[in-house]
Amino acid sequence: MTEFSTFDDQQAEIVTAPRDQPDTEVTKHEFAEPDAKTVGDVRSKNPRMIASDVNVWYGDIHAIKNVTLEIGSNEVIALIGPSGCGKSTFLRCLNRMNDSIDVARVTGDISLDGQNIYSKELDPVALRARVGMVFQKPNPFPKSIYDNVAYGPRIHGLAANRAELDDIVHRSLDRAGLLKEVRDRLDEPGTGLSGGQQQRLCIARTIAVNPEVILMDEPCSALDPIATARIEDLIDELSSKYAIVIVTHSMQQAARVSQRVAYFHLGDLIEVDETDRVFTNPRHKLTEDYITGRFG
Repeated sequence: MTEFSTFDDQQAEIVTAPRDQPDTEVTKHEFAEPDAKTVGDVRSKNPRMIASDVNVWYGDIHAIKNVTLEIGSNEVIALIGPSGCGKSTFLRCLNRMNDSIDVARVTGDISLDGQNIYSKELDPVALRARVGMVFQKPNPFPKSIYDNVAYGPRIHGLAANRAELDDIVHRSLDRAGLLKEVRDRLDEPGTGLSGGQQQRLCIARTIAVNPEVILMDEPCSALDPIATARIEDLIDELSSKYAIVIVTHSMQQAARVSQRVAYFHLGDLIEVDETDRVFTNPRHKLTEDYITGRFG
């Protein structure tokens, strides 16, 4: 059976079956049947990203097992599951953050607007401008508030002059719900803001480069309830323009902010469906046990 650890255009034409299944082949951007354990609907009405038969190994550890999932445009999808289930590993696959881990090996197919994101023709830095990441803990650069937001547009050449850069910075801070609070102190260090403000600054920094998808890895875990509510309101506003994938341990947060939920367990994608259905009438017993607090 063909197997590969990095993607190129030729390899992306073939998607292989998981190791414990007979060899099968499907053409690029078509789906093999999802893992037998997956229930619900992995597809989106208007997909922006498509992950098909994705497997991830860290050395000998099989962290993600044959995951197939579509990420929809203008949609928030929440990835839930107990610690170590693979949800953050899968999230990092979507903008190739796992590339920095020497022992990580990825197989399968992931496309953004029909383009294989692991193609040698696609620069990972350019990909991460299109698929931005907001991390668990706020991580502003040791720069001014202004320069935190201006950094991305500068390196990607998105502004021809200072006036255009000023406009990008102000619009991004405004969309992140932060401009009114910092308008008169843009030259102050970003690290001097409160935790919630720092996270909104990181979101402003992400959207300043015009991404198509925003990945959020437990963005509220280090924040107080008031700051969390502001971030959740912001997620709802941003979903009108971006596809958003959020990893969260909070069932209440997943219910509030998402339209679809994907439940992971021990590297398997167990269930995917509309949020209301998953939380009121889950199809899989593992999903029911997790959301009712029997484990996790």
